[in-house]
Amino acid sequence: MYDIIIVGGGTAGLSAAIYSVRAGKSALVLEQKGYGGQIVNSPEVANYPGIRQISGFEFAKGLYEQATGLGAEFKLAQVVGIESAQGPDGIKRVVTRSAVGEETVYEARAVILATGAKNRPLGLEREEELTGAGVSYCATCDGMFFRGKDVAVAGGGSTALEDALFLSGVCGKVYLIHRRDQFRGEERLVEALREKENVVFMTPYVVRELRGDKSLASIAIQNTATGEERELEVSGLFVAIGQMPDNRAFSGLVDIDDKGYIRAAEDCLTGTPGIFTAGDCRTKAVRQLATAASDGAVAGLAACEYIG
Repeated sequence: MYDIIIVGGGTAGLSAAIYSVRAGKSALVLEQKGYGGQIVNSPEVANYPGIRQISGFEFAKGLYEQATGLGAEFKLAQVVGIESAQGPDGIKRVVTRSAVGEETVYEARAVILATGAKNRPLGLEREEELTGAGVSYCATCDGMFFRGKDVAVAGGGSTALEDALFLSGVCGKVYLIHRRDQFRGEERLVEALREKENVVFMTPYVVRELRGDKSLASIAIQNTATGEERELEVSGLFVAIGQMPDNRAFSGLVDIDDKGYIRAAEDCLTGTPGIFTAGDCRTKAVRQLATAASDGAVAGLAACEYIG
């Protein structure tokens, strides 16, 4: 029996663990793969307040060591379901499955869901290999590393448009690549981009190939209407075609929106007594390291208050 079980060992989950154990509660972090979440793959983090520059791995390692050093437990296991008992005790039974298929049940008085969300990839050959070496999924995180260089943004929603607008003030030329002629994002953003002299609209095109040796040097794109192929020499490709939260195991426990995110406001309350959420897996406008850490603190303290 634990006071709090935290599902997910990324920035939000580890931050929640830190605040939970510092408040005198026992906490168990359950993570399917390894600590850190997406940030582990980032070669450099330069936008976290108070830390001028650090690698994603070192950042995650610091969080993990701080949480476990304070007394939080950490176990590798996939959470496949949660049962929440009715009544005054409200004990939560968290069912996990190990890498070899063995099921284990842990019990807690409160649960924090911090499962994160994965960036949706283009699905191209070498995409994973070149991530951090020209391919990025976060313009605000990595845009400054491409100051004065030519880059491309793939996507047609508001996130892609905002990324292109941000990069237009940092980079040389910005190619905005979308598979349709019409963008799905806000029209005001489209109009703002049309006024930028260094933004080039590439529609209707899709990215077909990533080229370069140890880092991205160019991309091959294809016109979806004519089949015409072109090569763009760019140092960076920012992929903004959405994210993929994985909250299916909790669909009967908490309210989930049509995109798969757990419905919760800045208070991180799910509406289910004793179940809280934090980080990229919840409905929110900004998904950054700083907001994930903030969510972890809020959810951790809310869980402690719930337990009493």
